[in-house]
Amino acid sequence: MGVYGIGVTALNTAQAGLTTTGHNISNANTIGFHRQQIVQGTNIPQYLGVGFMGQGVHVDTIKRIYSEVLDNQVMQAQATSSQLDAYGAQINQIDNMLADPSAGLSPALQDFFNGVHDVAANPSSVPSRQAMINTAQTMVSRFQTIDQRFKEIRDGINSQVTSSVAEINSYARQIAEINQQITVAQSAASDQQPANDLLDQRDQLLGELNKIVKVTTVKQDNGILNVFIGNGQTLVVGSQASQLAATPALQDPERIEVGIITIGKTVLLGQGSMQGGSLGGILAFRSETLDPAQNALGRVAIGLAQTFNDQHQLGIDLNGALGGNFFTLPVPKVIPNLTNPAGAAVTATISNVGAVTTSDYLLNYNGATATWSLLNTTTNQAVTTVPAVIAAGIPFVADGLSIVATPPTVTSQSASFLIKPTINGARDITVAISDPTKIAAAAPIVTGATSTNTGSGAISAGVVNTGTPVTVNPAHPTTDLNLQQSVTITFNSPYDGMFDVTGVGVGLPANNQIYTAGANISFNGWTVQLNGSPAAGDSFTVGTNAGGVTDNRNALLLAGLQTQNTLSGSATSYQGAYSQLVSLVGNQAHEIDVTGKAQAKLVTQTEQAQQSLSGVNLDEEAANLMRYQQAYQAAGKMIQIAGSLFDTLIHLGG
Repeated sequence: MGVYGIGVTALNTAQAGLTTTGHNISNANTIGFHRQQIVQGTNIPQYLGVGFMGQGVHVDTIKRIYSEVLDNQVMQAQATSSQLDAYGAQINQIDNMLADPSAGLSPALQDFFNGVHDVAANPSSVPSRQAMINTAQTMVSRFQTIDQRFKEIRDGINSQVTSSVAEINSYARQIAEINQQITVAQSAASDQQPANDLLDQRDQLLGELNKIVKVTTVKQDNGILNVFIGNGQTLVVGSQASQLAATPALQDPERIEVGIITIGKTVLLGQGSMQGGSLGGILAFRSETLDPAQNALGRVAIGLAQTFNDQHQLGIDLNGALGGNFFTLPVPKVIPNLTNPAGAAVTATISNVGAVTTSDYLLNYNGATATWSLLNTTTNQAVTTVPAVIAAGIPFVADGLSIVATPPTVTSQSASFLIKPTINGARDITVAISDPTKIAAAAPIVTGATSTNTGSGAISAGVVNTGTPVTVNPAHPTTDLNLQQSVTITFNSPYDGMFDVTGVGVGLPANNQIYTAGANISFNGWTVQLNGSPAAGDSFTVGTNAGGVTDNRNALLLAGLQTQNTLSGSATSYQGAYSQLVSLVGNQAHEIDVTGKAQAKLVTQTEQAQQSLSGVNLDEEAANLMRYQQAYQAAGKMIQIAGSLFDTLIHLGG
């Protein structure tokens, strides 16, 4: 090749080095760019008898400084960080709202029971009664406001799912196109040289996609990447991209889920298929925090409405009428599957509010076996109290719910229903009365001792038994209200430690009841206690309270509901249940915040490690410029010398 030829190879190699270095410098701030460097190789030497004479240099390839391990670490850390960021942004909204000392439910709940206590202190005061109704309306409005915010967040998640699916589809198409471009570009090179800049573009698209949903890849021999998202759902194979769709869930059309379009049909993917990234974060937030929080708030509303109504109905108002519902009672939401056959139907009501949970349920009818089953979707456990065979129209009770189920018209077909017992509790609770005179502050019974009694016996004020249906006694429709008029307890004469119960009504006990001081005496829906030492012939009466204007006994019982454990199987109070909700959301928000900050630091560390290898260092590139410049100048000098030698030979020949 000679000196001239060797000089040309050196010149070309130095020029390639200068070009590559310039390319690195110009892309120093390009996101996703991996620095490049030339890989030089020695040309095959020529044997000249005295040994092998070198033939110069050539560029084997332009190498992309890339570590699959480091880049994968960045991807994994970023997917988790994006998930935590999206989760945290959502949960902080409801955490701040629920725990707010003025905008949360706690102050409104306290104000309402302050109003109840005021009525108990002034049962005949119409202004106090009106104030109680006003505070009840304020409390109900607070329930509804918080629930409306939950709905807005839920609608926002539906929108985010839709936009995320559109972004995923866009990235999938671009990645598939670049896969094709890489195939064409690398096939055009006879020695399959890598298309570095196209590879960088593809990796950058993968990184952006990974921020939405976790990405894993499988590389083929020709450099093509097959892309999988979440827990293994295929998104890109070669130059073909799958298409996702945001579509309503079959069990709950108001809930937007992710599906994949296959042969013109959309097949819903489980939430487990969409892990990692911002999409995984909002889906996890919806199922792990938003659903339980809204259900828990609804249970407080339903529990308050039901237990307050039950006690209110056991009192009488200023007009002497038995109390009605103070609140309207929200009902469970039942959603039939969109694919259910004709005839299948389910209704649900609250039968025992103390047993109601914050879970949702899936009631399934198996047409093959003609049996029913109920699944708690929160615990993913079957509710074992459900009979396999349910008679149409006959209710069965499970977890505080009374459910009536009707199978499909064609009983061999299957059907399913999603039951949400408390989801609409906070939305649907309202104050049922507006007339302050209708507040049932008084007890419907009055007790007394006969004036001729000679013993020291005394009778308590008495209470109406909770849970006892109080209806009008047909024999005395205007006065008795199922409480027998002038029921008399008379001690035997001569006194033998026993007493008789006489009066109007059905079901009075037999004579000669044994007297035990302080023991409950319960008949006809009421309970009293006798104490002391009654004398022979002493008598006591229990009758309808005809003048209870200043009576506050039922108001005191209503006020006492504030601290009674009426929810979660009589394990917690209204305020306790709400405090548990606030604590649950607060702890989750704190955990997400701490974990998110730690994950962000991990992302920074992995990116620094990746950039230390693949990033452009301008100082290093400046040094490379000088090195290749000197090499270029030296190669040029070599060519100049070769030219001078050639000229000398020509002159010698002349």
